Amino acid sequence: MSGIHPTAIVDPDANLDPTVQVGPYSIIGPHVTIGAGTRVGPHVVIEGHTTIGRDNVIYQFCSLGAAPQDKKYAGEDTRLEIGDRNTIREFCSFNTGTVQDASVTRLGNDNWILAYVHLAHDCQVGSHTIFSNNATLAGHVHVGDHAILSGFAAVHQFCKIGAHAFVGMNASLSQDVPPFVLAGGSPVAPRGINVEGLRRRGFSPDEIQGIRTAYRLLYKSSLTLEEAKTALDAEAAANLAAAPHILALRQFLDSASRGIVR
Repeated sequence: MSGIHPTAIVDPDANLDPTVQVGPYSIIGPHVTIGAGTRVGPHVVIEGHTTIGRDNVIYQFCSLGAAPQDKKYAGEDTRLEIGDRNTIREFCSFNTGTVQDASVTRLGNDNWILAYVHLAHDCQVGSHTIFSNNATLAGHVHVGDHAILSGFAAVHQFCKIGAHAFVGMNASLSQDVPPFVLAGGSPVAPRGINVEGLRRRGFSPDEIQGIRTAYRLLYKSSLTLEEAKTALDAEAAANLAAAPHILALRQFLDSASRGIVR
């Protein structure tokens, strides 16, 4: 395979598409599969039962597929799955899953993952996310599509971050962040909705206004959480333009496992 540097070590049992490029001194283990067009930089270690899709760019000094940092891990064959067209910058570390959860850590498609990001065991990250430098997820964290984590954001295990949410720089997050919500500060608190992100993704003014209304019902109306859920159901029925987004927010509240930032 002409794309593999002569100093790289690729196990003969690894399954690499012929178009994969592997840089100097990188190491690819026997249970690794890498799809067409993916480029692996120098000094990268990819091990474990790791599957990587098409057209990813993996920069130098990353560690992908190492055993989970979990004392309960006893060598089970758990997995790391990475989708297509992701950019994974320098010194990132993604671990495999554990049998106590889904046995797999996942990263979706078209994500922009900057330097020193850590995805711990059993994290489930969607597509089109942005993780700035040093953003860190503890185990079992779920992150929805189009979410943004700013630099040095740290997320407690089992937290959920909804689609289109924005987590501010240096945030120490120990509760769930609903979809569309901008959360930041110390302690972390809701700061409004991610308006600029929604505009960039083509949300209409009516949709954004509907999401603003939902945010006010949840955070500005002095309603209890259960009362807010009822109010969101009524708003979704009355606001057809924003109904799918209001319902997404409403459904997230039922799945929140650590309480929401409020």
